[in-house]
Amino acid sequence: MLHPPEAHDCDEFRGFDEARRILWCHEARARVRERLELTTYLLDAGVAAVYVDNFTRADRDVLAAFDADGRQVSTDTLYVDEPEQRLEVAVEFDHDFTGLMVPAGSQLAQAVAREDGWIIDMSVLRDYDLVADRRAAQRAMFMAHLQDMMKTGQARGFLIGWEDGRGDADAA
Repeated sequence: MLHPPEAHDCDEFRGFDEARRILWCHEARARVRERLELTTYLLDAGVAAVYVDNFTRADRDVLAAFDADGRQVSTDTLYVDEPEQRLEVAVEFDHDFTGLMVPAGSQLAQAVAREDGWIIDMSVLRDYDLVADRRAAQRAMFMAHLQDMMKTGQARGFLIGWEDGRGDADAA
């Protein structure tokens, strides 16, 4: 899903724009995890990286799985019925961001050189906790909105980590 350009040029909605960016990033990470769960790659420890060709066809994402030596071990296709199903780059899983070692001269290195897709570091994706990320994104979005609310006087103070009568600590 392509992110539309920032709609506001002024500081009035800075928190809103930041919250929207946080949500888009979370949705991209969640989509990668959910879509890769439709394949065998997430459970296959022999798959070190997955190349995503999301440019060639608008109606599908073509995936190629690679082992730790950079050899292609299989391919799969995820069909795109709705635009929000596209596997756009989720930086946190991208091989450039994670520092995934790409063996020189390997089939994986050739895929990287083509620059017509992106590479998912599967060890990082396997460690990804969707629920924890959702909660962290929710807190970050709240804090971003809170900035706007404090500027306009809609909020003047808040408590984080307040304990209710049951003794449970709720972090906002």
